[in-house]
Amino acid sequence: MSDLRPRGHRVAGPSPVARHGRLRRTNPWLLVLRWTAAAMAVVLVSAACVGGYALWKLQDSIKTVTLVGETVGPPPELGALEGGFNVLIVGSDRCEDPKGCKDRSTNLNDVTMLLHVSHDQTNAVAVSFPRDLVVPIPSCPNPKGGSYSGMSAQPINVTLFYGGLPCTVLTVEALTGLKVQFAAEVSFSGVARLSSAIGGVPVCINGPVIDHYSGLYLPKAGEYTLSGTKALAFLRTRHGVGDGSDLGRISSQQVFLSSLVRTVKSDGVLNDFGKLYNIATVASQSMTLSNSLKNLNTMVSMAQVLKNLPLERVMFVQYPGVTGQPGVYAGKVAPVTALAEALFAKIKADKPFTLEAGNTGLGSVENPDKPSASPDPTASETPAPSLPPASLLPGIKGQSAADYTCSKAFG
Repeated sequence: MSDLRPRGHRVAGPSPVARHGRLRRTNPWLLVLRWTAAAMAVVLVSAACVGGYALWKLQDSIKTVTLVGETVGPPPELGALEGGFNVLIVGSDRCEDPKGCKDRSTNLNDVTMLLHVSHDQTNAVAVSFPRDLVVPIPSCPNPKGGSYSGMSAQPINVTLFYGGLPCTVLTVEALTGLKVQFAAEVSFSGVARLSSAIGGVPVCINGPVIDHYSGLYLPKAGEYTLSGTKALAFLRTRHGVGDGSDLGRISSQQVFLSSLVRTVKSDGVLNDFGKLYNIATVASQSMTLSNSLKNLNTMVSMAQVLKNLPLERVMFVQYPGVTGQPGVYAGKVAPVTALAEALFAKIKADKPFTLEAGNTGLGSVENPDKPSASPDPTASETPAPSLPPASLLPGIKGQSAADYTCSKAFG
């Protein structure tokens, strides 16, 4: 996959922190949600449609950060980007109360998701990394000067705490072998507002989903259109779905992600200027972007690629992991190396793949009332491209945006 243009220099991030202290457990209300990669696609599509002075005004309000190795290059011309690209989406639980937050002082990336678009732009894969996945963390720059030493085995969600967004990018690059050209950090407060700006997302559940920790109350099986704080509660619920684990929550969130992509690709969103402008406004107030991503031409060009991807070629998968392992993995998630290598071999080679039937994960099941076909809502606007054949990738959990699934009630 070809690299894109270099980027500019500027440093931002948290203050230095102690290396050996125990991090507090995150309050359930602060578990930022793994739907942000799809939300980012919405933002980019919005940028392509809003245009004019209003879009320039939005750009001026966006905060930026410089990734390691970024150098300034000329902005791309308008039009779809050529070649493939990678976007890292990080969800931060940082305190946004101007009076401070009594229950924590840390800033963790409880969401880490890598969106890869293939070089021929016919398929995309969004990989969700469990927040407790134990990985090596390379040496990261200290925003106050100098650098932090590398660590051999730490949960991936401490990277934002140690070295900000650049540290999370370095960690994911080292873990996957992929170069991350673009990155975005999304704040906690923007999640509910984004779901409302979209106009709500329909989700299916196969039984009562009730979680007193997240405040979610969906009393019976069926379909619900969620927005605002209710969407937030659904996406952060762990105790209400699957086996109550973070791995179960990821697959439940992918029910929402798939429906979100179908929703934003529908005429009701893409042709509604009011919704598009609201989405872009919320995003500009709730996101910190790498310098490479802030440029308007870049955002518009990415939008042209993302909004035209066929639903069946937009895959949401979990980074392979397992719980119940001893040693440094006790109480955490251990990577399943062989499966991870097979997954990223496909991604690096830009080879489209399908998943085993029913292997959506612990927190979701097939929707028995799904449509007989899963048409792309925009298919009538653009002739379907000739797609390369997809091969089966066994052992990987997830689904495509074309798959209609239901979140699985806990128990």
